[in-house]
Amino acid sequence: MEWLAQIAQSALIFAQTIRVTDVLDIAIVAYLVYRIMLLVSRSSTANVAKAIIFLVVALWVSDLLRLNVVSFILGRALELGFLALVVIFQPELRKLLEQIGNSSQLRSFFAKEESVPQLEEAINQTVAAYTAFSKDKVGALMVFERKNFLDEIIRTGTPLDCAVDAMLLKNLFWDKAPLHDGAVIVRGGRVVGAGCMLPLTGNNSLSRDLGMRHRAGVGVSERTDAVVAIVSEETGSISLAVGGMLKQHLAPSSLERMLRAELMPAPEAEETAQAGEKFPLWRGVLKLLKGGAKDGRN
Repeated sequence: MEWLAQIAQSALIFAQTIRVTDVLDIAIVAYLVYRIMLLVSRSSTANVAKAIIFLVVALWVSDLLRLNVVSFILGRALELGFLALVVIFQPELRKLLEQIGNSSQLRSFFAKEESVPQLEEAINQTVAAYTAFSKDKVGALMVFERKNFLDEIIRTGTPLDCAVDAMLLKNLFWDKAPLHDGAVIVRGGRVVGAGCMLPLTGNNSLSRDLGMRHRAGVGVSERTDAVVAIVSEETGSISLAVGGMLKQHLAPSSLERMLRAELMPAPEAEETAQAGEKFPLWRGVLKLLKGGAKDGRN
């Protein structure tokens, strides 16, 4: 029992030496390791990781056996390995930086709070238009922006700034209209772009019966947190894409319910909006504090 007491005493002494910066340091390293493990979990990335591990082991063995030439070559290769990794993982690194730049914490400091009545009216007008589109088999593609900015996508089309209206949507998606082939972008309950081009999904498991509208809708939902409403021109079926998942054959009532669930703010978010209505920066601080409290509870 004495050795248990000694271990407990040593652990207590060690705990007293831990500083807040030490905990922060460990947390940052743990997060970086977690992100690297997620990156390596992909099959193509795993192969690269295996090659790197092989080179490190080969360098260790060559040093152990005093293979000077081999050690020199492997050492120079590993020195240049960092630049090689940046080139190889350029798409992943760019996506990670975009996610950081588009994070809700950064945006909440300066973003203008969305008007709940305006957003609710936008949902009502969208459902009314989609009901008519489904009946008449008119193709439609609407993207509702949330936390991630869609400025690059908006630049591919025609910028607008108007309220969401069923008659406006019917004119935009009329098959003779010049903007009917692209997507309509909605930000904060207002139309900010039309005729916009969306990235296509690379998901090969989607049904071959799905057209370009559905693949584009799923594609943008994979890359951002946007909510995408789609009407098939062939069948008139209504679909909703969120987080890379496509929900098909929706009734207008189901579309309305799902749009409200995805887009309307929660009650606690409304309280934050009221507290910071005139102070966007303070509202951002409140959101960060609430987010930290939630993380602590989880």
